[in-house]
Amino acid sequence: MYNNYRNPPGTHMPPQNSQPVQFDNPLYGASSGLIRSGIGVYGEKFLGSSSEFMQSNINRYFSNPQYYFHVNDQYVRNKLKVILFPFFHRGHWTRISEPVGGRLSYKPPIYDINAPDLYIPFMAFGSFIILSGFTLGFMGKFTPEAINLQFTRALIGWGFQLTVLKGLLYSMGGGEVPLLDLVAYGGYLFAGLSLAVVARLVWAYSYYVMMPWMSLCMGVFLVRTMKRVLFTEMRSSERHSSRQHYFLLFMAIVQFPLFFWLGSIGV
Repeated sequence: MYNNYRNPPGTHMPPQNSQPVQFDNPLYGASSGLIRSGIGVYGEKFLGSSSEFMQSNINRYFSNPQYYFHVNDQYVRNKLKVILFPFFHRGHWTRISEPVGGRLSYKPPIYDINAPDLYIPFMAFGSFIILSGFTLGFMGKFTPEAINLQFTRALIGWGFQLTVLKGLLYSMGGGEVPLLDLVAYGGYLFAGLSLAVVARLVWAYSYYVMMPWMSLCMGVFLVRTMKRVLFTEMRSSERHSSRQHYFLLFMAIVQFPLFFWLGSIGV
């Protein structure tokens, strides 16, 4: 009776689902599949390119930290000779390269004396802080505040050296040098400082001879190292320009006040 009341005789009720069902359309499934596959390919391509871009930039500016600790006793001895006595280094200053995964890479420090490492800078930094403590003790000025001040000054000096090297390479167009390379080059100054402090502990007046000598040796080492980076490892169209020589000379001269400032322990 309800149906008869709602639909009088002679009338036809339209179907309730007047719109066509999309799932019954074969073109609907094909189009949705194409859309999903297109979005998937585009997303995969976008994410892949983004991850590759990030990986390339990380490798360019930071490299692998384990690379800088791949050293042995022989490398440490030979590297210290190059840093402390660069005038007597008769070998070449270029790094040994090798193809790895279709890219040009450099051999680790254990196989290349010219490769930068972080083992010597960190050990030399710790030795310098310990020797500074001994010096303060002999002078009767050892306090926790004094050793903390010396530690802070050493970090500031390391950061200043890093800034000088980074500014030199950036002004010459060599901004692609890995940051840890520059950290290693800047930290080598503590090897010469530690030797100068030892000489001061043995004989106080030797300080005035060892400190200028170590400053000169560090300046020569950095100049030859940075020239190698500028002329061989860096893509620059201004090679061998006079501006580079002025910047290198400035970097060498900066070593003298930096060494004397860091070496003025207890002042």
